[in-house]
Amino acid sequence: MADEQRRNEGELVVTDARATHVGEFSVRRALPTRGRRTVGPWCFVDHMGPQTFSPTKSFDIAPHPHLGLQTVTWLFDGEILHRDSLGSEQLIRPGQMNLMTSGEGIAHSEENPGVTSGQLHGVQLWVALPSSTRHGESAFEHHGELPTFEMLNGEGIVLIGRVGDAVSSARRDSEMVGVELKLRRGEHVVPLEKEFEYAVVVTKGELSVDGTLITPGHLAYLGQGRDEVRFSTSEEAVAMLLGGIPFEETILMWWNFVARTQDEISKAYESWMKSDDRFGRVASSLPRIEVGPPPWFRSNR
Repeated sequence: MADEQRRNEGELVVTDARATHVGEFSVRRALPTRGRRTVGPWCFVDHMGPQTFSPTKSFDIAPHPHLGLQTVTWLFDGEILHRDSLGSEQLIRPGQMNLMTSGEGIAHSEENPGVTSGQLHGVQLWVALPSSTRHGESAFEHHGELPTFEMLNGEGIVLIGRVGDAVSSARRDSEMVGVELKLRRGEHVVPLEKEFEYAVVVTKGELSVDGTLITPGHLAYLGQGRDEVRFSTSEEAVAMLLGGIPFEETILMWWNFVARTQDEISKAYESWMKSDDRFGRVASSLPRIEVGPPPWFRSNR
């Protein structure tokens, strides 16, 4: 399906997530998908786990670079230790958010915090930075407490943006919102912004919207033009509601880079492979991740 469908008012389109792996971690990649590159500025949604780790199977993502994006890490269960080339070292637990802004370049790792077993479950989200800020400085924020709002049969936690009077203090470079919905059995109404497009990713249980049942492993695109969305659940469920003003800039994504041109990505790749100062150093004992060149790359640049 074409991205131009995004502006259809009240449209509901359900797409399958793609099963893949990040290190030893099984993930469902709900965005980008074929025909759906972004929802607002959200350009990447990985539903991670739940998965149980042991002394012989650990969760460690070694140092790797990012360009032109923000990473949002949000956990439902377990812990991750974040380290980055700014010198940040931050443990994240459920109900807390790590927000890293790459700007022109940053590197980070996501590691076991000295834990050799247990369950890990969460989402990793990317936000495409607009041209007005994507060449800026890199930064890191940890939010230990975030605002909430009550529904008749549930609660929402606002990671980024606002829902009614619940306003997150997290940085946002575009008009956008990200919410965790904790739903009990029953009917639920969430207020929306008409100019935003929205999508829902279920991470636990199932919910119904517009008469369609949504389960984990799918992205339900809600379109634009709604001032509210109504969900119904027959059991407890958890979902991520993501939205924003449609992102008008055409982005190019390869590996961990969000750019506008192949040349930008090629230069970033060269910097990482040369270990120059662009991405800095991460104080990690893990060997950094290296990959082969992008398909258009030529050695005689």
